[in-house]
Amino acid sequence: MQLETIIGLEIHIQMKTKSKMFCSCSNTAEDQKPNTAVCPICLGHPGTLPRPNKRALEMGVIMALALDCTINKKSIWERKNYFYPDLAKGYQISQFEAPLAKDGHLTIELKDEKKRIEIERLHLEEDAAKNFHSKEATLVDFNRSGTPLMEIVTQPEFNAPQEAKQFLQDLRLLARYLKVSDADMEKGHLRCDANISLRPAGEKKMYAKTEIKNLNSFRSVERALEYEVKRQTRLWDLNTPPTVQSTRGWDEKELKTVEQRTKEESSDYRYFPEPDLPAIEFTDKEIQKIRAELPELPNDKKERFKSEYKVSAADAKVLMEDKDVSDYFEQVMSEARAWLESLDESIGTSDEVWELNKQRLTKLVTGWLLSELFKLMNEADVTINEVKITPENFAEFIAIVYQRKINSSSAQVLLKEMFQTGGDPSQIMEEQDLSQVGDEGQLSDIIDKIIKDNPEQVKEYQAGKTPLIKFFIGQAMKETKGKANPQILEKMFRRKLI
Repeated sequence: MQLETIIGLEIHIQMKTKSKMFCSCSNTAEDQKPNTAVCPICLGHPGTLPRPNKRALEMGVIMALALDCTINKKSIWERKNYFYPDLAKGYQISQFEAPLAKDGHLTIELKDEKKRIEIERLHLEEDAAKNFHSKEATLVDFNRSGTPLMEIVTQPEFNAPQEAKQFLQDLRLLARYLKVSDADMEKGHLRCDANISLRPAGEKKMYAKTEIKNLNSFRSVERALEYEVKRQTRLWDLNTPPTVQSTRGWDEKELKTVEQRTKEESSDYRYFPEPDLPAIEFTDKEIQKIRAELPELPNDKKERFKSEYKVSAADAKVLMEDKDVSDYFEQVMSEARAWLESLDESIGTSDEVWELNKQRLTKLVTGWLLSELFKLMNEADVTINEVKITPENFAEFIAIVYQRKINSSSAQVLLKEMFQTGGDPSQIMEEQDLSQVGDEGQLSDIIDKIIKDNPEQVKEYQAGKTPLIKFFIGQAMKETKGKANPQILEKMFRRKLI
């Protein structure tokens, strides 16, 4: 039987606010001692009253608008009841019937195709505490209790684990662009539960789904879903497909899912409106104000880089994946354009000069940035914001390379020195005598000496062994300590070896 995989995701994103969702306790207490960032409200003491975090509400709207969701003019807080040690109140303040937003989408790219994933809802809630299990006891740290969360629920539209992984990576990037969350899975800022079921290909009926929990990395999401596809396929082959919704955990060591319990239905949580909190209401004017403040989104930026700067699709994707890197790139390009426009106006207007040279300049910037500078950053384990090279100095470095004032090997030396010191490239080039020797008068004597000292190679070259030109160029590069222009050397050698 040919089976179709059906996957839906429920994603929790921890919002980057200063305080918790319903109290003034710090929301940046990850490294504090257990149970020190707490108060009677987030500990669920009787008689306490929650108060919603305005910034968290705005962040929810920001994310919802970026996902093209419809914002509900009026959304309701509700109590979600269940007993567990990480919920001191015995219930969680969440949303159910009237969420903050609904009916959105996010388009993902899969090799050579795009797929639009529909989003059912985006709602807000508070996080629970963190449990530490051992054989003797379960210890609870309430520092995380009350942390603002947004939950994003997709429609069951993924047909492969790789699609779910790509969606999560794109969602993380979006959250970081919008500065609503660091969305670090390893730190629990982004957590995912995956629902998966199989059905005979062509059928529309939905079968009992399995929810997989404890997925704390993109790789874990992919592996867990791949495992479930195989496990459930075996059940279908035995004519015993799942008939009851269940919850399974992901065992990273054993690389398999483990049954935990049958899955609750929404009725089991006994949702009812939170009596201590008023409804959330946004006017059209407030929503439009937030929409106007949205930054350029990742996919829009990628397409603009391709059209405006003629960046290749592969390079545009890399640049877009880190907002700070893309900002650095744009600053460098702006400085490089200013340099180009300062050239002799006799060769054309500033716009004409830019259009004629843009593609070559862009290729130089992306090449040196994404290859050589990234390599230095990886070796030093620093981010682009920690790099000492300013966009202005990087653009000046590119201008030096563009004008062939320095050859490739010397340029690498120069860039490394700039990386270590943050110094001015022209000054470093002068101090370390890195400038390229391109004057034919300076090179002529050196070339004559190499030809005289290597008569056998000269005979072989003149007899038709033309690849020997590289040998002569190499000798000249040694003589000039790598400072000669290889293109000029080749031209001069070919002329003198006739």
